[in-house]
Amino acid sequence: MAVLICGSMAYDTIMVFPGYFKQHILPEQIHILSVSFLVPEMRRELGGCAGNIAYTLKMLGSEPLIMATVGQDFGPYAAALDRQQIRRDYIQVQDGFTAQCFITTDLDDNQITAFHPGAMNGSHLNTVCTVAEPIEIAIVSPDGKSGMQQHCEQLAAANIPFIFDPGQGLPMFNGDELKAMLALASYVTVNDYEAEMLCARTGLSLLEIAAQVRALIVTLGAQGAKIYTAGICHAIPAVPARAILDPTGCGDAFRAGLLHGLSLGWDWPRIGRLACLLGSLKVAQQGGQNHHFTARQLAEKYQAAFAEPLPDFLYEVQ
Repeated sequence: MAVLICGSMAYDTIMVFPGYFKQHILPEQIHILSVSFLVPEMRRELGGCAGNIAYTLKMLGSEPLIMATVGQDFGPYAAALDRQQIRRDYIQVQDGFTAQCFITTDLDDNQITAFHPGAMNGSHLNTVCTVAEPIEIAIVSPDGKSGMQQHCEQLAAANIPFIFDPGQGLPMFNGDELKAMLALASYVTVNDYEAEMLCARTGLSLLEIAAQVRALIVTLGAQGAKIYTAGICHAIPAVPARAILDPTGCGDAFRAGLLHGLSLGWDWPRIGRLACLLGSLKVAQQGGQNHHFTARQLAEKYQAAFAEPLPDFLYEVQ
């Protein structure tokens, strides 16, 4: 069965600042912030949470279905999806621009991001009831605010288990809105910064949030991840990357691992290990959709990282 990915499709303009933000942003002057960064390196990438997740899921052998709204400029992205044989049945084209993300990264991998939502604001016009095939599992990742809320409600009403992944969209919601979506979700995933914000806005501790869902997954960057489930906290080790070139899309590659492992019925430690490995493979490439691996390469890297075989892989290792 397919994996439904509700989320953004975007063009990412990624700029690299060959210095450190901390040397230019003075805490005592933050109230009158006015800084300029010279960025000699710039490139345009295909991105958006839904697109990035689907890209990695397809390489894993899953069948990703993207539910997103895009603009009239989507042609080059559509062509790339067709080359990757990722279906576009539930991608709706609207007037205006596809979402645009402008990301500046410093040498510490800190990021300053400006985001224009464009057609993403119409995400609520796409509804889960239009999906005419069985869905194994879904994810609600950053998207238009109303779209995220309605997709959570629609997935819960359809009894489709889903991951709530508020990500960069978390600041759009107040505590009550977040609590409502947590109550509908099967799983929740956030990074460590988002975890603190989620707790602050809802007034709930991580353990209280974990008690409401089947699992709460908190990513910790180079320290791996923690998975809270059934009263247990699984500490998942990070996988050292071959190179650290670009953190953009690492969380999305990680989430593809979660979805893939859940669809195969793996246990949480193995799901977490696959997810961390995928994040490591992504950070060694620039952009959210430029990492590549074969089944054999992935199996070998998993074995080398965790001293165990990759279990029950979806397709034959060649």
